[in-house]
Amino acid sequence: MERVNGSRRPTGIAAAISVAVFGALVLASPVFGANGDDTGVSLVQAILIGLGYYLSNSPWLAGNGGFFGLYRPLVAGFLVGVIMGDPVEGAKIGAAINILYLGFISAGGSIPADPSVAGWVGTALAMGGGLDANSAITLGVAVGLLGTFIFFTRMSVDAVFAHWADARAEAGDISGVARMNWLPPQIFLFVISFFPATIAVYAGAPVVGDAITWLQANLPWFLKGLQIAGGTLPAIGLAMNMRFIFRGPVVPYFFIGYILSVAAAGGLNIVAVGIIGAALAFLHVSFVGPSMLKKEA
Repeated sequence: MERVNGSRRPTGIAAAISVAVFGALVLASPVFGANGDDTGVSLVQAILIGLGYYLSNSPWLAGNGGFFGLYRPLVAGFLVGVIMGDPVEGAKIGAAINILYLGFISAGGSIPADPSVAGWVGTALAMGGGLDANSAITLGVAVGLLGTFIFFTRMSVDAVFAHWADARAEAGDISGVARMNWLPPQIFLFVISFFPATIAVYAGAPVVGDAITWLQANLPWFLKGLQIAGGTLPAIGLAMNMRFIFRGPVVPYFFIGYILSVAAAGGLNIVAVGIIGAALAFLHVSFVGPSMLKKEA
């Protein structure tokens, strides 16, 4: 039987290219920021944001670019801010959008919304339109819901590529089976993610900016409503996250962390609190044991 080694090479090449692209992106961020203006996004910036959205759904960064990396609105928002010349504002908007997805779960091949497109496209549109972090939350919700169309289209069409792999398996072409599992799906993913995101950011940011200007002049109460909604919507994400925290014997650790972070804020920083939390987690696992942790889950 033929041994499959060929699939590692394109993965390594793509990962190297991705790292090189984002390394160059960070170094050249002042230049990219200078290419835009206060109410729009340049074509170069839109292309980089579209590329980031594609990489957040692809395997090319060996898992660091996917679900626990670029897929998260906080990370995406920071990188969008780097691209647009204001990393701090991008991180603020990405963090605000990320709160909505603290309890995000994707089960059974279905997602309620797309955090990735909310982070990349939502942050870009918010920054291009001059929205603050609270107002950007509502925009992130709308963009995230639209992103589900890309996800379901991808899952539906990828089923066809599985049949292509089956045909090569029947012919004994093992390398062809491996190739069908990454080449056509990634080409299709690039087409349905990169181009829509790039076009939406490049064409949408000026529209958002003009709309905000018009609303400020004619319907200021509407913008105020967005700000109020932006302040209340994060409670949904926090509530969903709390459902998983308040289970079994781990509840006391939540209050210990709260007291350490709030009551002792003057003497402890977040790094110290994190170290204490890691130590308590280790002690909890040591005392309870793996078998009890399975029962708690």
